[in-house]
Amino acid sequence: GADVVLVNTCGFLDSAKEESLEAIGEAIAENGRVIVTGCMGNEAEAIRARFPQVLAITGPHQYEAVVGAVHEAAPVPPSPYVDLVPEAGLKLTPRHYSYLKISEGCNHRCAFCIIPSIRGDLVSRRPDAILREAEKLVAAGTRELLVISQDTSAYGVDMKHAEYGGIRAHMTDLARALGKLGAWVRLHYVYPYPHVDQVIPLMAEGLILPYLDIPFQHAAPNVLKAMKRPANEAKVLERIRSWRAIAPDIAIRSSFVLGFPGETEADFEYLLEWLDEAQLDRVGAFKFDPVAGAAANDLPDPVPDAVKEERYARFMERSAAISAAKLAAKVGRTLDVIIDVVDEDGGATGRSKADAPEIDGEVHLRDAGHLNAGDIVSVVIE
Repeated sequence: GADVVLVNTCGFLDSAKEESLEAIGEAIAENGRVIVTGCMGNEAEAIRARFPQVLAITGPHQYEAVVGAVHEAAPVPPSPYVDLVPEAGLKLTPRHYSYLKISEGCNHRCAFCIIPSIRGDLVSRRPDAILREAEKLVAAGTRELLVISQDTSAYGVDMKHAEYGGIRAHMTDLARALGKLGAWVRLHYVYPYPHVDQVIPLMAEGLILPYLDIPFQHAAPNVLKAMKRPANEAKVLERIRSWRAIAPDIAIRSSFVLGFPGETEADFEYLLEWLDEAQLDRVGAFKFDPVAGAAANDLPDPVPDAVKEERYARFMERSAAISAAKLAAKVGRTLDVIIDVVDEDGGATGRSKADAPEIDGEVHLRDAGHLNAGDIVSVVIE
């Protein structure tokens, strides 16, 4: 018989639901190994109450989850004679670093953003599936895993942080498990929920990199409120200080929106003062631009383009001064660096733990012709 039976359900009418449940029962009676998908997958509790032996339940359009459940229930041994795709999959990044997507969509409704209307609400991947992918990547030569999503901190909320394969669907648990694979683990797009504090000790232990990419967007309470972002800028400063007390080398990257409708000169000055206090390591800024479908387009008091340009220049000047001081403080220190490129003249370009590829800084090495991309070496910063 079949290794596993896949039952596609319908939940549009009560009669269709009952017919779907009958089909699940028949499949269990005939085979015993059943995966349920389709519209009734949104009523997983009702299905499990009647058929607790079901192997997995996925909802509509969750194609990756369905395939993952099938592969878990009936794994196919890899064979070089029949597999066209290598075991680690196909990737467009260099061999030594890989992006690892843990969820899709976002539950927030920020006034300037249209991601939820494009990607939908948060849908997390199963932690055991993520870990399997990470293990394959590391086995194939990945030395750095870059964890990405639209909202990494919210990972697993839609699953109610359930446990799969012995791993809880929660950012902290997933980060701890990934940290045990022996590769650098870098967290991106981290929304500053309270439980983010729990990953800082993992940085101090060396399980994940002392690096957080947190899009604060602004600091002035009035602007944050208009953006529909939490107005807890003072609390954030306290938390940043506590993070640095636990993991002194933590690098914090962030992005900000300047010239948001209603932003006053006082709001902008507040942001600059906040930036002086926060002393962020990496900062990017964007001048507000209306995006079709964004709620912010209808807000009053738009900021003139000339004012946006002037504030952008002042903001970047301030952030550049902070960054320069932080970089100067690294001179004389010995840092671990991952090599990205070795050139023909015996030099090499790499990154420290504080630098994500393509968006942060670089470390340039001399007398490095013996190194290869992906090597991690200790270097003295001059």
